[in-house]
Amino acid sequence: MADDRSSKRPRTTSGASEESACGDESETHALRSENARLREQLLRSDAEIGRLRQQLQRLQGSHEALPVVVPASTPTVDLSRIDTSLVTHIVSFLGTSLELRSLALTCKSFGWQRPATGLDLSLAEEVARQVVCSGRNDVEGARITLSPYVRGTTTWLSILRESENPLKFDTLLGPGIEHANETKTSVCIGDTIVAAVASNYVMESGIHYVEFQITEGNPLVGIVRPMPNLDPNRYDEHFSFYDHSMLDNFLAARTGEWGTGNVHVCEYYCNHGNMFWTNWDGEEQLGVDWEGMEGCETGDAVGMLLNLDEGTLTVYRNNRLLGVMKDGLSGSYCWYANSIGRAALTIERCDPPLA
Repeated sequence: MADDRSSKRPRTTSGASEESACGDESETHALRSENARLREQLLRSDAEIGRLRQQLQRLQGSHEALPVVVPASTPTVDLSRIDTSLVTHIVSFLGTSLELRSLALTCKSFGWQRPATGLDLSLAEEVARQVVCSGRNDVEGARITLSPYVRGTTTWLSILRESENPLKFDTLLGPGIEHANETKTSVCIGDTIVAAVASNYVMESGIHYVEFQITEGNPLVGIVRPMPNLDPNRYDEHFSFYDHSMLDNFLAARTGEWGTGNVHVCEYYCNHGNMFWTNWDGEEQLGVDWEGMEGCETGDAVGMLLNLDEGTLTVYRNNRLLGVMKDGLSGSYCWYANSIGRAALTIERCDPPLA
């Protein structure tokens, strides 16, 4: 019985206590190690913050300007090493006279003469010459006479500019008429009978359209035969394509390009809108009414469409179609303006209005 009671005695806790004590010591050691690591990291962070603060203070306290590096010399390009024909070909794509003039002003390699190359023209002038001679600005169905090249007075750039806008009143007939702008597209007429002809712009075939902008008075506008041999100096007192004393002079200036047509002058009277025409050989009609006839006034634009394929002359007022004023036309013609009193107008070549 004593043995049974002894076997049922409670067990001691000394073993469990020893095991728990070992676990606590390990956990404490780990916590101390982590604490030391964090303190070391915090110290490094404080040091980094201190270093950044010192750097910021140096930057804030320094106002010294950054040094400017100036090159010893301005870089240049030696164009003499480049083939001249290649440069000329590239520059030719600029095309317009204003673009070439801007290039000529860029540097002396483009705008000055180049005697070393055997040419007495600048690169810009040579390109302008090539463009003019190529006929790139020619108008289909028209023969255009440009100013001749004269060394030192008329440059190839100026001729190229002229070819870009070839239509102008280059022939003034009679007293009291003068150009109102440098391009000769505008004229002012006094209290006389005179005419202004675009004789350098001869229409031989196809379709051609212009606008006459009326800025004063009631001029007559239309077409007339080209007469390159007509001497303007013979008409210093008065001039009219309907003056019978002058008709023989007009017929004497006839050329083969007139063809067989019998209408040598045809014009629209801006005041009332009626038509005048003559063949200088006894046949004429003055002040004729036509279907669609309508007058205009100062500020209006009179459009005229010459269709040499169909032989018709059509009139527009401010881009509005009035109608066909004259048919049966053939041969070559020039645009012109006439007046029997004070007037002013401008001529401009443009696209015809849409139907």
